[in-house]
Amino acid sequence: KGGGIEMVDQWRITSDHSGVADVTANWERNDNSEYGSIGTGMTESSGIFTFPSTGIYRVDANATLYTSGGGSDYVQVQIKATTNNSSYSASSIGFGFADGADKYSNIAIITIIDVTDTSNVKVKLSLTQNSANTPKLAGATNLNRTYMTFTRLGDT
Repeated sequence: KGGGIEMVDQWRITSDHSGVADVTANWERNDNSEYGSIGTGMTESSGIFTFPSTGIYRVDANATLYTSGGGSDYVQVQIKATTNNSSYSASSIGFGFADGADKYSNIAIITIIDVTDTSNVKVKLSLTQNSANTPKLAGATNLNRTYMTFTRLGDT
């Protein structure tokens, strides 16, 4: 039988992430009362996400950007992936513009990952940008501002 989706899970950052770096802290699984998941979800450690089983996964990242100290010509967010549990490279890149202080913008990016080995294939979220005015990724504990959604689409 065709079956359908066997796993979907969602994680968000609970407080703002500052700096041009991987998002390594303050991740939590969505715990709102209306949230629903399917199957065994992802595990997370220091911003690195481990898949629960092999298969083809869709990974969505939504980043809400906030500039508090001035504008940034562009802001770049990446979903980075590894196939050897060591060397990460950009799997998907999104750009946003934040031209001025106290401005918000949004970046949504998607990638498809073939998880052939759950010990070695992993993903993480990273923030980069090109000017001195470092933007923040907005976080919250009661709603999704910057978050990732993981959906297992089928067998590898």
